[in-house]
Amino acid sequence: MHEPSSEPGTVRRMTERDLELVLGWRNHPQVRAHMFTQHEISIEEHLRWFAAASKDDLQHVLIFETGGEPQGYAHLSLIAARTAANWGFYLSPAAPLGSGKRLGGATLDHAFHNLRLHKVCGQALAKNSRSISMHLALGFKPEGVLREQHFDGEAFHDVHCFGLLDHEWLGVDLPNLTTND
Repeated sequence: MHEPSSEPGTVRRMTERDLELVLGWRNHPQVRAHMFTQHEISIEEHLRWFAAASKDDLQHVLIFETGGEPQGYAHLSLIAARTAANWGFYLSPAAPLGSGKRLGGATLDHAFHNLRLHKVCGQALAKNSRSISMHLALGFKPEGVLREQHFDGEAFHDVHCFGLLDHEWLGVDLPNLTTND
């Protein structure tokens, strides 16, 4: 188990320098087990994804850092006339305890303060209790359950949907979080 970190985090745009690190995190069994797409991502698939995301102004792919060290990945996919976004995230398996909430806070600060979004939407598989708890701790409101929405190749799983509005984010009590673009 990793030591808790009290240091706030920042987010910045992902660059080509981050590709290998992010692919390693994404393919780690602890991360893949909670993803909607659970196959191991090839380097070719990863490069195609990044090339497309980098050219799409609706996609914001971010690296979460503490003390200048990358600790996680987050993305915001703008929707609804650029007033809302779907988000996703994962941490380095070696990230210190508490990093998830700081990653979420830094990403949401970026979404609401830098991008001036009105709403951020999230989804979590029912079996991913840590993600569900994190959404709730960050102030997200449950917006429903899509029953047996996701088939992982072996079984159907419920998908929990969450939403957070800009004025709700202002009331969330988290440590000092900053964003860098």
